[in-house]
Amino acid sequence: MDAASAAKDRVDRALALLERRLLDLKSRAAGSSRVPEDDLFAPQPSSETDRARIHELEAAGRDAAETLARAADAIRLTLSEQEGR
Repeated sequence: MDAASAAKDRVDRALALLERRLLDLKSRAAGSSRVPEDDLFAPQPSSETDRARIHELEAAGRDAAETLARAADAIRLTLSEQEGR
């Protein structure tokens, strides 16, 4: 497997993991929260459940950003290595 394919596989795995986490959070939140499932910008959480959901979504967002940043770095490195050949 060449470096570009390896980098693409890493990005694909990171995106699949992110998608699974978001679907899991949405499914848990939909069953227990009074806030509409896509309303991430509710001004004041009205319960501890809402605060926990917001915290989980923020953590998932941070994890996703870090994962995508690592994937982007890997792609940049791969591309710069290929340009140097």
